[in-house]
Amino acid sequence: MVVQSQPAALDHFPLIKACKPINMFSGIPVVDLSDPDAKSLIIKACEEYGLFKVVNHGVPLEFITTLEAQALKFFNLPQSEKDRAGPADPFGYGSKRIGPNGDVGWIEYILLNANPEIISHKSLSIFKNNPEIFRSAVEDYLSAVKIMTCEVLEMMADGLGIDQRNALSKLLRNEKSDSCFRLNYYPPCPDLQTLSGRNVIGFGEHTDPQIISVLRSNNTASLQISLKDGTWVSVPPDQTSFFFNVGDCLQVMTNGRFKSVKHRVLADTERSRISMIYFGGPPLSEKITPLAAVMAEGEESLYKEFMWSEYRSSAYKSRLADNRLRLFEKSFWQCQ
Repeated sequence: MVVQSQPAALDHFPLIKACKPINMFSGIPVVDLSDPDAKSLIIKACEEYGLFKVVNHGVPLEFITTLEAQALKFFNLPQSEKDRAGPADPFGYGSKRIGPNGDVGWIEYILLNANPEIISHKSLSIFKNNPEIFRSAVEDYLSAVKIMTCEVLEMMADGLGIDQRNALSKLLRNEKSDSCFRLNYYPPCPDLQTLSGRNVIGFGEHTDPQIISVLRSNNTASLQISLKDGTWVSVPPDQTSFFFNVGDCLQVMTNGRFKSVKHRVLADTERSRISMIYFGGPPLSEKITPLAAVMAEGEESLYKEFMWSEYRSSAYKSRLADNRLRLFEKSFWQCQ
């Protein structure tokens, strides 16, 4: 990984792990929410890739473009002004440093609680210059994305044969849902040429700990996912669509039938990338365990039961690339 602690030549960076450029992958599943077979396509995609693209999603384009414009205004501010909204704790503005455990990347970001009633004091600095415009843009976008996400989760429940259609969506609709929203900005990295065709990591490989992640980005090609055989492939960008990632909690709730997808972001030499990610999480007190409806007769749980607050705390103490679920697999403890 090549990272930047401050603007400087790449040879000044403390960590270097180069990865070869990879061609675009044409096999990303596409789910049209108006398709009668959408629920079956969602299940197949979650089993095979842990990721799928959603079209005909119903989120107004105006909400997307307005929020992107507001985010870019913030990220283009002088560094001293942006720093007033940081450092992230975890909410607020962050630059280069990802989390408290030494992970770094070619990135700036804003992390917000997805509950509009909960805004950290540092987050208020983000809304300072145009508070009503920026706050309204975030709330409009999140409201529409949350509706779409719950629709997808209910289709997923149907496809899994769960009688309670809102078994998953109710966790996000709960007023105590521990969901968050992240705006990532990856500036161009012109010094890439010095690496002889290799790449700077914007955000290192990881899985998302929540139930589901919903990503929208501009048309800069930077996102990569790891396939079942460990091969890394680049995801073709589509700024009019959304990408859904299976999270660790959903892997547990399906007893491993769905796999949380490992992904990463590369920097680009010429173009910036901006992405918006809604992380749909359950309430902190929610017990995470395989859903009875998805278990075959006599099938045993692969995971020990845990509360989301316990897993979140464990995940945030780990490094990005760590296998966070390993500590919660029954097989891990049986080998001890």
